[in-house]
Amino acid sequence: MKLPVDYTQLNSNSKRQVREEYCKLQNWSCMYCDQDLHEKPPSSILEKKITWELFPPHFLRWPIHLQHNHDTNMTEGAVHAYCNAVLWQYEGR
Repeated sequence: MKLPVDYTQLNSNSKRQVREEYCKLQNWSCMYCDQDLHEKPPSSILEKKITWELFPPHFLRWPIHLQHNHDTNMTEGAVHAYCNAVLWQYEGR
Protein backbone atom coordinates (compact mmCIF):
# COMPACT_ATOMS: atom_id res chain seq x y z
CA MET A 1 0.00 0.00 0.00
CA LYS A 2 1.38 3.41 -0.95
CA LEU A 3 1.04 6.01 1.78
CA PRO A 4 -0.16 8.69 2.30
CA VAL A 5 -3.70 8.35 0.98
CA ASP A 6 -6.68 10.71 0.72
CA TYR A 7 -8.64 10.21 3.95
CA THR A 8 -11.91 11.34 2.34
CA GLN A 9 -11.71 8.46 -0.14
CA LEU A 10 -11.53 5.76 2.54
CA ASN A 11 -14.39 3.67 3.87
CA SER A 12 -14.24 2.27 7.41
CA ASN A 13 -12.52 -0.94 6.31
CA SER A 14 -9.91 0.99 4.30
CA LYS A 15 -9.29 3.33 7.24
CA ARG A 16 -8.58 0.31 9.42
CA GLN A 17 -6.15 -1.11 6.85
CA VAL A 18 -4.34 2.22 6.43
CA ARG A 19 -4.18 2.72 10.23
CA GLU A 20 -2.70 -0.77 10.66
CA GLU A 21 -0.13 -0.10 7.93
CA TYR A 22 0.96 3.11 9.68
CA CYS A 23 1.17 1.25 13.01
CA LYS A 24 3.56 -1.26 11.45
CA LEU A 25 5.63 1.42 9.71
CA GLN A 26 5.88 3.40 12.96
CA ASN A 27 6.84 0.29 14.95
CA TRP A 28 3.67 0.81 17.00
CA SER A 29 4.80 4.24 18.22
CA CYS A 30 2.42 7.19 18.20
CA MET A 31 3.23 9.68 15.43
CA TYR A 32 2.62 12.55 17.87
CA CYS A 33 4.03 11.54 21.26
CA ASP A 34 6.31 8.68 20.13
CA GLN A 35 5.00 6.38 22.87
CA ASP A 36 3.85 2.80 22.35
CA LEU A 37 0.35 2.79 20.84
CA HIS A 38 -0.60 -0.12 23.11
CA GLU A 39 0.02 2.08 26.17
CA LYS A 40 -1.46 5.38 27.34
CA PRO A 41 0.11 8.61 26.11
CA PRO A 42 2.59 10.26 28.50
CA SER A 43 1.25 12.37 31.37
CA SER A 44 2.42 15.56 29.62
CA ILE A 45 -0.19 14.83 26.92
CA LEU A 46 -2.89 13.55 29.27
CA GLU A 47 -2.65 16.71 31.39
CA LYS A 48 -3.90 18.84 28.50
CA LYS A 49 -7.54 19.70 29.06
CA ILE A 50 -9.75 18.57 26.19
CA THR A 51 -13.13 20.14 25.43
CA TRP A 52 -14.89 16.87 24.62
CA GLU A 53 -17.99 18.68 23.34
CA LEU A 54 -15.93 19.56 20.23
CA PHE A 55 -15.62 15.89 19.29
CA PRO A 56 -18.12 13.32 18.08
CA PRO A 57 -19.72 10.93 20.55
CA HIS A 58 -17.61 7.80 21.13
CA PHE A 59 -14.45 9.61 19.98
CA LEU A 60 -12.39 7.57 22.43
CA ARG A 61 -14.06 4.27 21.56
CA TRP A 62 -11.05 3.23 19.46
CA PRO A 63 -7.72 3.77 21.20
CA ILE A 64 -5.70 4.24 17.99
CA HIS A 65 -6.72 6.81 15.38
CA LEU A 66 -5.65 7.54 11.82
CA GLN A 67 -4.34 11.12 11.77
CA HIS A 68 -4.87 13.14 8.61
CA ASN A 69 -4.21 16.68 7.50
CA HIS A 70 -7.52 18.56 7.47
CA ASP A 71 -6.33 20.93 4.72
CA THR A 72 -5.04 18.32 2.26
CA ASN A 73 -7.03 15.31 3.55
CA MET A 74 -3.88 13.20 3.26
CA THR A 75 -3.13 10.67 5.98
CA GLU A 76 -0.13 11.33 8.23
CA GLY A 77 0.10 8.42 10.65
CA ALA A 78 -1.34 6.52 13.57
CA VAL A 79 -1.85 8.26 16.92
CA HIS A 80 -3.42 7.62 20.31
CA ALA A 81 -7.04 8.80 20.37
CA TYR A 82 -6.14 11.34 23.08
CA CYS A 83 -3.19 12.59 21.00
CA ASN A 84 -5.57 13.02 18.08
CA ALA A 85 -7.76 15.25 20.25
CA VAL A 86 -4.72 17.28 21.35
CA LEU A 87 -3.58 17.64 17.74
CA TRP A 88 -6.98 18.97 16.69
CA GLN A 89 -7.80 21.17 19.67
CA TYR A 90 -4.35 22.64 20.35
CA GLU A 91 -2.64 22.50 16.97
CA GLY A 92 -5.52 22.67 14.50
CA ARG A 93 -4.53 19.36 12.98
